[in-house]
Amino acid sequence: RWRALALGKVRGGTMVKRVGKYEIGRTLGEGTFGKVKQATNVETGQKVAIKILDKEKIHQQSMGEQIKKEINVMKMVKHKHVVNLLEVLASKTKIFIVLELIRGGELFDKI
Repeated sequence: RWRALALGKVRGGTMVKRVGKYEIGRTLGEGTFGKVKQATNVETGQKVAIKILDKEKIHQQSMGEQIKKEINVMKMVKHKHVVNLLEVLASKTKIFIVLELIRGGELFDKI
């Protein structure tokens, strides 16, 4: 199930956004329900992508069940040509889908 998150940490006088064990970095993209950010696992140094979804926007468009299905399918699919779902976290207002970071730009631009 989803784990709780902790946001915020001060380093060198500046606030660092953090979700669980991930420090949030730059924005990689934006979509209908939120943003995709690059992040770093502070325990391992692994770079990941975090899809940050706004629960209110999902609810307004009645997409809750669709998002749950997407997460469940991603948990089941393990293939070298499919982005791996690493974990899912949540707060009262957001869902955080932690994914393997794939470099090289938008897939849409490649096809």
